[in-house]
Amino acid sequence: MKIIVPVKRVIDYNVKVRVKADGSGVDLANVKMSMNPFDEIAVEQAIRLKESGAASEVVVVSIGVKQAQEVLRTALAMGADRAILISAAEDVHDDIEPLTVAKLLKAVIDSEAPQLVIAGKQAIDNDMGATGQMLAALLGWGQATFASELTVADGRARVTREVDGGLQTIEVDLPAIVTADLRLNEPRYASLPNIMKAKKKPLEEKTAADLGVDITPRLKVLETEEPAARKAGVKVHSVAELVEKLKTEAGVL
Repeated sequence: MKIIVPVKRVIDYNVKVRVKADGSGVDLANVKMSMNPFDEIAVEQAIRLKESGAASEVVVVSIGVKQAQEVLRTALAMGADRAILISAAEDVHDDIEPLTVAKLLKAVIDSEAPQLVIAGKQAIDNDMGATGQMLAALLGWGQATFASELTVADGRARVTREVDGGLQTIEVDLPAIVTADLRLNEPRYASLPNIMKAKKKPLEEKTAADLGVDITPRLKVLETEEPAARKAGVKVHSVAELVEKLKTEAGVL
């Protein structure tokens, strides 16, 4: 069984994001970039399936600027077998829309013919959370989103997913799309020997034109601004004072 894992290059989750002075977007100058954390979880799960014998090959795919090679090499160092980079942007500030990403991934999947796609449930930069679902619709495959557990056997994927009421377990026939949630696993650190080996693993480069996909954006960002600063809290000296403030100031009672 072949598994494809899409990975995205985003601002590292430890970095404090700065908005440009003109509000046109996020400042990426001299900012540390890394693999999207949910995608890292997806890569780890694919590698675990390969180690257990359920999968034979793990292919990672990234779409965007050429610098995305960095995250592909990270995935290869973790244990993926090969990588595909689809160059679809020249400027690091250009974000490829989810529908375009889904169309590009579909073109890769049509060529690679995997039995399973494991993706992160969302990217931490734009929080769209839509690519996996769009890809399933384009392919006509079953989907299991927000997976916190995943097992594969007998041509089916058994997925436990987190819902508002607790946990829901479903089964989908392969081929299928699964999107990884935070509690699916804890990704491994790439060892130095594996980092060195990753440099020799195959990394194929393609363009959106090679795949016949129009990447013209349909959305336009009008303005980006930082969230409003939280007001300082106050201490109350009695329950009666608390109730009064909830009534008159917070307006929740």
